[in-house]
Amino acid sequence: MVDGFPYEVPEEYQNRPLLKGRATVDMKVKVKDNPNLEECIFRIVLDGYNAPVTSGNFVDLVERHFYDGMEIQRADGFVVQTGDPEGPAEGFIDPSTEKTRTVPLEIMVIGEKMPFYGSTLEEKPSIRKQLSVFFSPFSRIFQELGLFKAQTRLPFNAFGTMAMARDEFENNSGSSQVFWLLKESELTPSNANILDGRYAVFGYVIKNEDLLADLKVGDVIESMQVVSGLDNLVNPTYKIAG
Repeated sequence: MVDGFPYEVPEEYQNRPLLKGRATVDMKVKVKDNPNLEECIFRIVLDGYNAPVTSGNFVDLVERHFYDGMEIQRADGFVVQTGDPEGPAEGFIDPSTEKTRTVPLEIMVIGEKMPFYGSTLEEKPSIRKQLSVFFSPFSRIFQELGLFKAQTRLPFNAFGTMAMARDEFENNSGSSQVFWLLKESELTPSNANILDGRYAVFGYVIKNEDLLADLKVGDVIESMQVVSGLDNLVNPTYKIAG
């Protein structure tokens, strides 16, 4: 465990790339057909304290240069999205298994000591992936009633909120596709919108986030680079691949 990390990730995910702390990523985008903006660097802070599996998966892909040269694939005024590789696969194919590497839906709730895995807060959670010693006094009640009124630690409350995309009907289908929220926070108040508790937030754009709205489908991510916090990544697979 990285010094100071407050909990153990469930055993079934402990061998995954995990970000046990925070990291900062710079994303450089080449903008097409915009005379006022040729390129832009977006700075993203990733929160591995509240989403270690999701953040670790992303940092590992960044270090593999998975996103370098990839186009923006969705820009509809609501979100900007990328991460779907060329070919039939809809996520990252792990060369060691030749299968899509997926991550579980990972949601940290205020008042809990570790995230929920595999269930949205609208659902009655399945068997929780943590030891009962970590349960708050109300957790078992929430298991019976669902957590739709609970507040998430990482809400969709800011322009540039970053989250893992997934199949609408399969909670644990996230892989490499990510999106950034473009709605103003006044229109998506914390825990009062359709996204909180349904998608795993794991970071926020903190520099040039307003320019996300200028991105279009076909703009190219020239590079992503981890500029700090790489030492918080454990079990990296990019080193094995390299």
